[in-house]
Amino acid sequence: MVKQLKYFLLLLLLPLWLLANHVHWMGDYDKALQLAHKQNKPLVVLVVKKDSKMCNKILHQQFMNHPYIDTINDKMIAVMVTYEGKLSYPVEMYYTTIFPTLFFVDTKREIFMYEPLYGERIENNILENVLSHINL
Repeated sequence: MVKQLKYFLLLLLLPLWLLANHVHWMGDYDKALQLAHKQNKPLVVLVVKKDSKMCNKILHQQFMNHPYIDTINDKMIAVMVTYEGKLSYPVEMYYTTIFPTLFFVDTKREIFMYEPLYGERIENNILENVLSHINL
């Protein structure tokens, strides 16, 4: 009976999760960079640390169900890399000791488009402001 209830709840909540407006993160930096070059779009690079409560909090609170999510998904390529990850990313370019850290990168000129956002500074109003100042 309990098992059936769990499956029922899962089936009930799955469509809500699938319909949630969220950033479409890629997990491979090299593929994201290639796609950004191909589509002539900037990169949004989120560096996270495994088992970080702050990283999980930011992901759920700032990167789901906000109006700016569509802008990120439509006009940028988003990639999430793990500090401890096995897949390579240019750590010298995205060096940080604060997690999460969010970088906005012009892939044509290979420069930052805006100063990185660190930890709790990744907030709705700040993300909206940054995206309004970046020429997309």
